[in-house]
Amino acid sequence: MEYMGNESYWDKKFENRGGNPLKPEEALVKNIRYLKSGTVLDLACGDGRNSLFLLQEGFNVTGVDFSIKALERLHNFAARNNYKIYTKKVDLSKADALDNIEEFDNIIINHYRLSKEQLSGIHKHIRIEGVLFISGFGQKHVPDSKIREEDLIQPSDFDGLNESLELIKYNETIDERGSFVTYIYRKQGDLV
Repeated sequence: MEYMGNESYWDKKFENRGGNPLKPEEALVKNIRYLKSGTVLDLACGDGRNSLFLLQEGFNVTGVDFSIKALERLHNFAARNNYKIYTKKVDLSKADALDNIEEFDNIIINHYRLSKEQLSGIHKHIRIEGVLFISGFGQKHVPDSKIREEDLIQPSDFDGLNESLELIKYNETIDERGSFVTYIYRKQGDLV
């Protein structure tokens, strides 16, 4: 079974999910104070558990995912609460996936490992004083049938990122699901 990169797997998974969204990522809830008010790009947003939380908190959110079923669910959840959400169907496994993405005040990447090449250019899509929030299974997580080693966020993924973004917080946690990391970067005006 593939964890990332298999569109039909994720379409089926979202099609068979219950009628309510999952809770937002705890690391995002705990660290929302770091985000700049304004716009958020939620990459690999799934059916929107984090997008919906951010909408509730007053952000303007654009959700990106390659699963049309996930994006349909996100639109339905948003409509229930009279939220306006923008979505784009984008396959993040493609090298040029971010080429036509504009600038945002914040970019959220939760439980998805963006390629090192894409990550190295992510600063182009973040406004000055904007935030890059990345959270997911970290290098200490034990791979299993669902989470492969290549899906784990590695410290080396961020090599070179400090030239354009400043790391303002790093956290590691372990719970019953495994080992997680959270990286929060801010784009400073004089770094780029």
